[in-house]
Amino acid sequence: MRIKVVPTLMTAVLSASLLVGGWYAYRNVATVQPLEQIVKEVPGVTAATPIVDRENVTVQLTLTPEANIRKVYDTIAEKGNSVIGDRTLELRIENKQADEKLNDIWSATLFDIAQAMENRQYAQIPAAMIAIEQEYKGVTATSEMDDKNVYITLKEGEAVKHVILPRTPNQMGVWPNA
Repeated sequence: MRIKVVPTLMTAVLSASLLVGGWYAYRNVATVQPLEQIVKEVPGVTAATPIVDRENVTVQLTLTPEANIRKVYDTIAEKGNSVIGDRTLELRIENKQADEKLNDIWSATLFDIAQAMENRQYAQIPAAMIAIEQEYKGVTATSEMDDKNVYITLKEGEAVKHVILPRTPNQMGVWPNA
């Protein structure tokens, strides 16, 4: 029996295109579009682009100056749970409203924040926010925390900078003398 090359190649190309097309349609209809709709309905979100892969769901956001970043994260995680599932949710916030002054303030405070995060002494973060407000008149600095992240917002007039810092839980290790 002799195999004909052209019909075999055409069958392989057609099968591959159907599989890839079906996967792409499923991905858009079952995951990306529902998540996009959920995110657009969250108060404070002006634009959103979800990116879904096997292990992570990354949502690129543009927020209003009044947005509460912790509430935005919680709402997306809660309402999008059916789409997100076991994946890790990550928000990337476009800080278009942030100006150079807020970026400089964040850079100057980053050492204190990084030390608090590294040593898991989260109570030092609100103290750093109070120090920002005292040192830089007209700047409002807020911090919030949940079991997954620390949320920091710096505001000065219409300029806003949002930062999400992931908390890492204590790692259980093996003791050498156990």
